[in-house]
Amino acid sequence: MAAPQTFSLLAFVFSLLAVAFTVRGHNITQILADSPEYSSFNSYLSQTKLADEINSRTTITLLVLNNGAMSSLAGKHPLSVIKNALSLLVLLDYYDPQKLHKISKGTTLSTTLYQTTGNAPGNLGFVNITDLKGGKVGFGSAASGSKLDSSYTKSVKQIPYNISVLEIDAPIIAPGVLTAPAPSSAVSNITGLLEKAGCKTFANLLASSGVLKTYESAIENGLTVFAPSDEAFKAEGVPDLTKLTQAEVVSLLEYHALAEYKPKGSLKTNKNKISTLATSGAGKFDLTTSTSGDEVILHTGVAPSRLADTVLDATPVVIFTVDNVLLPTELFGKSPSPAPAPAPVTAPTPSPAEGPSPAAASPPAPPTDESPGSAPSDSPAGSANSKSANAAVAVSSPSLFTALVTLAAIAVSVSLGF
Repeated sequence: MAAPQTFSLLAFVFSLLAVAFTVRGHNITQILADSPEYSSFNSYLSQTKLADEINSRTTITLLVLNNGAMSSLAGKHPLSVIKNALSLLVLLDYYDPQKLHKISKGTTLSTTLYQTTGNAPGNLGFVNITDLKGGKVGFGSAASGSKLDSSYTKSVKQIPYNISVLEIDAPIIAPGVLTAPAPSSAVSNITGLLEKAGCKTFANLLASSGVLKTYESAIENGLTVFAPSDEAFKAEGVPDLTKLTQAEVVSLLEYHALAEYKPKGSLKTNKNKISTLATSGAGKFDLTTSTSGDEVILHTGVAPSRLADTVLDATPVVIFTVDNVLLPTELFGKSPSPAPAPAPVTAPTPSPAEGPSPAAASPPAPPTDESPGSAPSDSPAGSANSKSANAAVAVSSPSLFTALVTLAAIAVSVSLGF
C-alpha cells in the first residue's frame, strides 16, 4: 500500500480510538478527588447532585473554585442557592486553554447549566467570556452592567471535546442569584404548585387522602415528586381509583414520591432500583429508570411513564410532571407476559422427492413494561420501540472500545501487508 494511503488509514484508525476514549465518559467527582484544594467545591457538587448532571453530559466545561475562593459561598447560603451559583460555572460547551485565547472578536457568551433550570430569566443563565490579552481571560455574568469579576487561573484537566476543567479565582454571580428564596418558602404550597402545573387531580387526591402531610414531613431530608397531569388520569387503561381502598389510595400516592432529592441528572445516571415513600420492604413499591436521549423513563413493572417537565427544583426538593399515572405491581399486577409460542406443527416425514416442511412461525411478543426485577434498570422494556431505542444508546463503553480496537488492529495489519 502506498505511503499516503497508509498514513490516511492510520489517521482514521487513531480517530476511531479517540472516539472510543471519549464515549467512555467522565466522572467529575473522581477527577477532582485527586486535587484536595477543590475538596469543598467537590463536596457541594455531590450535595447538590450537580455531579450527576455533569456526568450525564458529553460536552461540558467546569469552572472550579479552590477552597479559598469557595469560602465566599460555603456555609453562607441555603443549598438551593449554592446550587444555582455553581450551575453558573457549568458551561454547556467545550473550552480548553487554547480555545479561551482564540475567542472570535475576543468575547463570547456561553450558555450555562443554570439557563436550563428555568430559574434564570432573560440572559442570567449566560456567562460572558472575554480574552483580556496578556494571557488573561475574564468571566462575568451576561446581565447588563455586570463586571468581569472572575479570572482564569489555570487548567486542571481535559478529556478533549468531552470535558474541560478550568480553575477561576472567584464565583460568577448573576444579579439575584444569591437572594433566591429558601426551599421552605418555595414549597410551602405544594398543591398550589401542582395545580398551576396542570396536576389538579393529583393535588386534590394528596389533600383529601392526607398524604400531603407525608410529603411535607419529608421535605427537610429531601423529596422528589412525580406528579401525573390531569390528562394522565383520563387516559385509557387507567384503573378506576374509586374501587381502591383508602390504604391502597395512600400507597398509590406515596408511590409517586421519593424520600430523597433526585433531580433529572441523578435519574439519568441511576442504575439501581429506587425506593419510594410507599416502599415497605425489599422489592416492594420500587421503580427503575431508563433513558432515551435526554429523556428519562420511569418503569413500574406495569407501564412506563415519561418525565415531562420540572415544576420545581430547589434543593432538597424537586417536583416533576409525568405523562402517565405510576401503577405499582403490588396494586395492579405485573404487565402481561408474552404469549408462549405455539407448539411446532408435526409433519409427516418427507419422502426423498419432497422438500422439508417449514416450521410454523411464532407470533411476535406484545410490547409490555417488564417488572423491575426482571429487567436491567437502565434498559427496561417499555415498548418494542423504546426497547430498541434504549438498546441503541446503551451500548457499553468497554464493548465499543474493544470493537474499535479490534477494527484498528485489522486496519493496521492490512495497511502493512500482513
